[in-house]
Amino acid sequence: METLSIPRHIAIIMDGNSRWAKARSLPVHAGHKKGSEAAKKVVEACKKFGVEYLTLYAFSSENWSRPQKEIDYLMDLLRDYLKSAKKKLLKENVRMRFIGRRSDLAEDIQDMMRKLEEDSKDNKFNLVLAISYGARNEIKDAAVKFAKFAVENNNFDTEIFEEFLDTKEIPDPDLFIRTSGEMRVSNFLLWQLAYTELYFSNKYWPDFDESELQNAITEYTKRERRYGGR
Repeated sequence: METLSIPRHIAIIMDGNSRWAKARSLPVHAGHKKGSEAAKKVVEACKKFGVEYLTLYAFSSENWSRPQKEIDYLMDLLRDYLKSAKKKLLKENVRMRFIGRRSDLAEDIQDMMRKLEEDSKDNKFNLVLAISYGARNEIKDAAVKFAKFAVENNNFDTEIFEEFLDTKEIPDPDLFIRTSGEMRVSNFLLWQLAYTELYFSNKYWPDFDESELQNAITEYTKRERRYGGR
């Protein structure tokens, strides 16, 4: 049994941008823009509360099926963030990490991601963006690599399996948050969420703020993690 304090790692599905926009008779891209602003505020709040890792589900492997116009806008939004992020990240001691199938992304985006990871690697606070990410793909890819390693080295220790996941060297999330009232994990960090505490907010992501994050953390600290024990 473990009495909980501030979560070391929070993972969030930022859901509800489109519905937020629709409720205000705005175009979808307005919801995504407002959502990106909310993400920046949550990063600051996590740092303020003493969280060490924040993982945001920015673009799933399933999101590629959305209308091309929306995908193009999201990729341009990502480009703008990556181009402008370096100075701010270094100033605010943020280490940038990315998980997901990078090969699905445009070369210029991949290049900027690699550069940001390298330039920020000595910073303390870890911001992890899941882009073109799907947990089933991650597990399948890791299983192929692990099987090759196991046969070549005659080592089938399952603990080594985690070294082939996108999240190697990143601790499993302590707290998972999903916004907009949806209560499912939607192919996000399926391996890593095995013993994670879950919190569901009815707020659309653009309305999620420091106060709601505080509510989630407060709820988390009231729980006890037993990991199957008593």
